[in-house]
Amino acid sequence: MQIGSVSLAGRLVLAPMAGVTDRAFRQVCREHGAALTVTEMVSTKALCYQDKKTPALLALGEGEHPAAAQIFGHEPETMAEGARIARAVSGCDMIDINMGCPAPKIAGNGDGSALMRDPALAARVIEAVACAVDVPVTVKFRKGWDEQSQNYVEFARMAEQAGAAALAVHGRTRAQQYSGAADWEAIRAVKQAVSIPVAANGDVAEPEDVLRILDATGADMVMIGRGALGDPWIFERANALLATGVCPPLPPFAERIDTAVRQIELAAAYKGERVAMLEARRHVNCYLKRQSGLKAFKTRICALERLEELYHLAEELKQTVQDG
Repeated sequence: MQIGSVSLAGRLVLAPMAGVTDRAFRQVCREHGAALTVTEMVSTKALCYQDKKTPALLALGEGEHPAAAQIFGHEPETMAEGARIARAVSGCDMIDINMGCPAPKIAGNGDGSALMRDPALAARVIEAVACAVDVPVTVKFRKGWDEQSQNYVEFARMAEQAGAAALAVHGRTRAQQYSGAADWEAIRAVKQAVSIPVAANGDVAEPEDVLRILDATGADMVMIGRGALGDPWIFERANALLATGVCPPLPPFAERIDTAVRQIELAAAYKGERVAMLEARRHVNCYLKRQSGLKAFKTRICALERLEELYHLAEELKQTVQDG
């Protein structure tokens, strides 16, 4: 797979998710077969105003290449300068522009999916960013603002003409947020309308869904978001399915819990134990989503404060599952 000057070793991409796809989680997903990872989205205004916390979101893991830095905003000049800063700070191989985030605090400021309501402005943003950096620029967007304004084909053509090297399409409108079913036919229409690579996004929860969405859309890549939470193995299992037609099983529960612990250890090394343990409350519960009979542990997970507590809890979880 080729995106501009960047070569990918596979077709599966980890979707950027605010508050989720930090360096630790991205590293684990890369180790399990994600061919491309994308940072959490960062505000170009924050970068331009030299916010002290924002650059940390752009730090890439050791060997995390190729990788993209995702930026958001709606002012062409600020986006261009923010893209230059993001590229310099992260050493990323691509810049991704978020034009799909449905969150009110993002779209309400004219950023994210709000740009689908103003394609002319979106075009100026893409052109400005593409001229500002020496790496490929990609764009992530949705079907449209709502059911009455689905302009995904026109928007895709505009993005290509403005300089985008690849597109990622989430098959829902902004109004849908993450509810209802993703419209894979809309992604197929985008793929047929442009000549640059397209990544399909939405409703990919199992390795078999990767085959289904590729068949339904004709897309070049699959971007996996919520399906990877607590399940980085979705990448290597889907890669095996694509290569051999056979999907390997999930690893044993003990290995899954060990991976959860390692992810939190990495997070602690990158951002400190206190922050990592607060975030562990969500991540560790995600690793339990496929295992029944562990409801009693969830309250304890939500009270974790130290790595030592996590180590003890992990051993208890493994013993509980082993005992049946």
